[in-house]
Amino acid sequence: MASGHAPQRPLGDAKPTPRSLEPGGTGLSGCRLGRTAGAPAAQVWAPQCNSMDNCEVPSKKVIEFKPPVYEQRYYFVKNLVNRHGLRKIADLGFGDATLLWMLKYHRCVQYLVGVDVAARPFEWGGGRLSPGVGGYIVPRELDLTITLYRGSAVQKDSRLCGFDLITCIELIEHLDSEDLAKFPEVVFGYFSPGMVVISTPNSEFNPLFPASTFRDPDHRFEWNRTQFQTWALDVAKLYNYSVEFTGVGDPPAGAEHVGYCTQIGVFQKNIAKATESSISEPEEHVPEEHIYEVVYTTSYPSLQQSKYFRLTLSSESVKAIGLMKSRFLRGLRKREGDRVVPLGSCTPQFGLTEAQRAEIDQSPKPYSVGEKFYVPLERLIIYPKVNHLVAGSMEKLRTILAEGLRLNGDQSAVQVELVDYQTQRLFDEHLISPVLES
Repeated sequence: MASGHAPQRPLGDAKPTPRSLEPGGTGLSGCRLGRTAGAPAAQVWAPQCNSMDNCEVPSKKVIEFKPPVYEQRYYFVKNLVNRHGLRKIADLGFGDATLLWMLKYHRCVQYLVGVDVAARPFEWGGGRLSPGVGGYIVPRELDLTITLYRGSAVQKDSRLCGFDLITCIELIEHLDSEDLAKFPEVVFGYFSPGMVVISTPNSEFNPLFPASTFRDPDHRFEWNRTQFQTWALDVAKLYNYSVEFTGVGDPPAGAEHVGYCTQIGVFQKNIAKATESSISEPEEHVPEEHIYEVVYTTSYPSLQQSKYFRLTLSSESVKAIGLMKSRFLRGLRKREGDRVVPLGSCTPQFGLTEAQRAEIDQSPKPYSVGEKFYVPLERLIIYPKVNHLVAGSMEKLRTILAEGLRLNGDQSAVQVELVDYQTQRLFDEHLISPVLES
């Protein structure tokens, strides 16, 4: 199936099918949404139709999961990524790309790839994987690139080598024997990621469903726990991985012996893991081999890009200056030589800890001269968001702000208009007073 030869079933069919026996899911990779800590399965009576005239005789309980098992699978991956801070992730058989969509919100993630034999270009233009307006207003801290390929899980493509994580959620049971034999060598041997997550149905759970057959007619097999663990341990030993077994979809009370509805193997490479994965070209010993077809790619604005970094730093600085100016005009002020300084604090009362407010209060105060308002950089850099952006570097703050804002003569303070359109409106409405205290 996954070899790329027609006819074949897509690796990730995004369309649910009523023939799937797993409640709330489809049995195909497109049904995956995630994982949370699942509550034990509940059972309800389901009617069985013995004839067209009588459909009211209860026979066997239907298993209901809260949340549904397909959601639990996705959240399992999501939590794993968050726990390990994984940056470079590929999903084989991405289906409707819901897992990729969920993972794009992780701050640690920088590169997401989906591979599916059914991927079509026209489905993804401007879709939910694209950056929204908010992504430009508040850019990510790290770069993020998302790429979707049309291809098979048993095709070698060097662009998938060296990932932190490759996920195969409800995939292997769709492989015929020939493709299943190729799968370990391609995924574990050639791609060789730091981690692999494989989920597949647990056939021991199937008798609890209304009909004890395969959960989807496209499944080539459904393994019990011993079969899956034997296969997984053999693969792990052959390719120098360790593997731990778990699952999602707890059985109902009294049926704990059957195990999870979905069994999961988490494989980890046994070599020393680098502290930081490299989003780069494949290692030198892996020859360039591009088999997959790119059907979609997008990049997100981030603070690693100079344009967005400068805009964000200027925006946060202007925001902080505006808050200080508002409090300056609302509070009591006195004249000291040619300057007008606040008698009280100009520090915002919200969004800061007591320690941060105390540190700001102890820094040089803002002041006005004539129609100009000045905020010392020594004060501005203490504001948490500004400080984080420049990593506490006064020189970096001064250099970047000088390109977009006006500084005073010795470049020690930002200069803005004391009374702009917004301030004048407040004057007119008598919300603030221009009267000085002597």
